[in-house]
Amino acid sequence: MTERGGNILIVGGGHNGLVCAAYLAKAGRSVQVLEAAEQVGGAAVTREFAPGFRVSGCAHLLNVLDADIARELELERHGLKLAATGLATIALAEHGEHLTIDANGARGGGISVEDAKAFTDFDARMARFAALLRRLYSRRAPRLKMDGFADAVELGRTALDIRRLGRDDMRELMRIAAINVFDILEEQFDSDLLKGAIALDGVLGTNLGARSNNTVLNLLHRRSGSVGGRAGSLAIPRGGMGSVSDALAAAAGAHGAQIRKGAVVKRIVTENGVANAVELEDGEVLHASTIVSNADPKTTLLGLLGARHLDTGFARRVQHQRARGTAAKLHLALDGLPAFRGLDQNALGQRLVIASSSLHIEHAFDEGKYGMWSQAPVMELILPTVHDAGLAPAGKHVLSAIVQYVPYELKGGWSDSARAACMARAIDTIAAYAPDLRAKVVHSELLTPADIERGMRISGGHWHHGELAFDQFLMLRPIPGAAHYATPVPGLYLCGAGCHPGGGVMGTAGRHAARAVLEQAA
Repeated sequence: MTERGGNILIVGGGHNGLVCAAYLAKAGRSVQVLEAAEQVGGAAVTREFAPGFRVSGCAHLLNVLDADIARELELERHGLKLAATGLATIALAEHGEHLTIDANGARGGGISVEDAKAFTDFDARMARFAALLRRLYSRRAPRLKMDGFADAVELGRTALDIRRLGRDDMRELMRIAAINVFDILEEQFDSDLLKGAIALDGVLGTNLGARSNNTVLNLLHRRSGSVGGRAGSLAIPRGGMGSVSDALAAAAGAHGAQIRKGAVVKRIVTENGVANAVELEDGEVLHASTIVSNADPKTTLLGLLGARHLDTGFARRVQHQRARGTAAKLHLALDGLPAFRGLDQNALGQRLVIASSSLHIEHAFDEGKYGMWSQAPVMELILPTVHDAGLAPAGKHVLSAIVQYVPYELKGGWSDSARAACMARAIDTIAAYAPDLRAKVVHSELLTPADIERGMRISGGHWHHGELAFDQFLMLRPIPGAAHYATPVPGLYLCGAGCHPGGGVMGTAGRHAARAVLEQAA
């Protein structure tokens, strides 16, 4: 049976798909979102992993949400509330003398006066560079090949933004942008704990080590957001990350977009080389004038569409796009708050990181790149229930942690015993700082990149749908030939995190994709 669907079909109700739907519907277009799961959000969901215990499924901190999108789509009116903003980063030390980094600088952890002063200067410079990225992200990437006056203006604006940094900052940005975070931190600081805390932000969620090129770029990308009115701020949404997706869905619905859950897209259908329909798993076919995919580029172009519909060279570039995840997600249901040596309850509500040095990160990466999970993983963890008690039963708590490095393809394969051993090692790593942790665990769960691929339909289990690197950045993201949201197949667009500007719960790719669709139709 064939049924005529909406004028625009969006494949996938992740946050970028919902943003795209909201802007298209706001512009008066007929939009239907097809979400395979029974809840919207993709990787930005809140889910129950034990009776009464809920957690953000993948990303658990809000730090790069586009402030313009939040304002234009009135997300606060549609239910988005923040349980905590301006979180400090606390780098844990086994002896209990932890390092704290917040808006007032760096202190504790045995750092010297010289390091504290150097950090203030370094942090201010990184903030200026991140602000430049934020301006670049607010616009679609300039084209490699200019096609008219508008492209020339866009390229000129980008050049002017860089020039406005001033001579010294511009020179420094050109020097460090493409190199590794390890080397620039060695130049700046003596404190291993400080270097580890900063370097972790350059590798989190990536398949990169501290000595890998592009880690400075990733550090700046992570700092490019503005949440709660402050650039670079870290926030915990009330109700978990799913509340962000729910607010986006409500905004899209308020403008007339339809959201259909449990609608698994089997393939994208073409006629005479034009994408004009999708077929669902149950055989239903929905026609549309435009199809926009929130799925990652490989899933969209090689899976749903099929390489046979693409030029051989383009298909090869899609196949070689780097999107292999090495970040796992650990969830612990706790009978009470664990006691971390040297931390009071207020500190337990902050962002805690385990990365004793940048060299620690590099050694952890070494194991991951050879197909083994790290015996000494680096981690980012939060206890969201300190701020948002509704995520767990009364008096209980949830711990959410990102664990690196856990390979997508484990040597010997991911068996239940291998997953249990990896999870045990991650829990032991945290317990070195919180000795009573194991006694408080009532349920535990580890999602490897392979689990994330299966459960969230993300190729390679890479949260960002592809590495953020200079050959997969701006006009090269995700690949040449699809960098401006339109694919080589007429009628088919991309809007996910694999597109410019990249990953994180940002929404900017969805808004840019909506503009591309509207301009093409004009």
